[in-house]
Amino acid sequence: MPVITHIEDLRVLAEKRVPRMFYDYADSGSWTESTYRANELDFQPIKLRQRVARNMENRTTRARMIGVDVAMPVALAPTGLTGMQHADGEILAARAAERFGVPFTLSTMSICSIEDIATHTTAPFWFQLYVMRDRDFIERLIDRAKAARCGALMLTLDLQILGQRHKDIKNGLSAPPKPTLANMLNLMTKPRWCLGMLGTRRHGFGNIVGHVKGVADLSSLSAWTATQFDPALSWADVAWIKKRWGGKLILKGILDAEDAKLAADSGADALVVSNHGGRQLDGAPSSIHALPAIVDAVGQRIEVWMDGGIRSGQDVLKAVALGAKGTLIGRPFLYGLGALGEAGVTKCLELIRNELDLTMAFCGHTDINTVDRGILLPGTYPR
Repeated sequence: MPVITHIEDLRVLAEKRVPRMFYDYADSGSWTESTYRANELDFQPIKLRQRVARNMENRTTRARMIGVDVAMPVALAPTGLTGMQHADGEILAARAAERFGVPFTLSTMSICSIEDIATHTTAPFWFQLYVMRDRDFIERLIDRAKAARCGALMLTLDLQILGQRHKDIKNGLSAPPKPTLANMLNLMTKPRWCLGMLGTRRHGFGNIVGHVKGVADLSSLSAWTATQFDPALSWADVAWIKKRWGGKLILKGILDAEDAKLAADSGADALVVSNHGGRQLDGAPSSIHALPAIVDAVGQRIEVWMDGGIRSGQDVLKAVALGAKGTLIGRPFLYGLGALGEAGVTKCLELIRNELDLTMAFCGHTDINTVDRGILLPGTYPR
């Protein structure tokens, strides 16, 4: 077993163990991938103020996100095809998150279904919703999330149309992978992954197949999804979904202060500053760069969270210092899942919390809830 000391170790191991199309699906962005890279790189210029001769005892990273007690201000982001990084991936990630004490968010485009997660966990999880043209399906999906006792609905607003991701096209991305010669040759080099997949019945999109009229297999699913993302999504739809759901609502995909004001006006409980991991509009600002202006605009009215580019506890701390009340991680836990399964997700969370805890102490704080921009070196962070 390799010694794992940071998220990059998990990434390297995942790249070796996960089939190429699914690794590339997780670890790529749209077009030139400039925003995908900027998400991570823009954390680096932000410098921390080291403080000394301060009492560093009795530290805590515990916080609250939309009223939920969390071990640290981090939740697992909704990520599509998680069950293709590792067999039953969503179930394993949800169990790891529950044991660790952070929220898990299930994607609409997951392999394991809402009901699968509810069966294998005891803590309420969150459900992420994509708005489809088929409103009857959306109503039933929301009702299924209610029946599963989901603690919050996370509505993604930035996928009305798809940004082009070159690697997915070249790899012929599908779930399960098509039996082409290239795929079969690649799968021969991933025996652990193949063995895991042979041991599960979950190989398609569990929230969709069998729940939509006329969608019973991969070919009919592909035809359905190709026409289903709704480019006409509006704030009126947000209001309709909020009323239909009736519970805590999180709006994901906000990058502009004007949109943030509309999100706050909608009555949502939180918004996520996000560019979809650099997978939609290439050339958009990084999430950490967009965060401060949105916090300044609406931070007193709605909880502001962020995702995109987080690879360490230091990144979490910097986001919190710039006003984020919570963060979401996607790729880091997917690396852990692909590398080591459930234990890898736990390892990812342990690495992030340990670095968050130690860095916070070096900056002179013992409680994550007292951290603000004062821990950052003036002139090194976006305003």
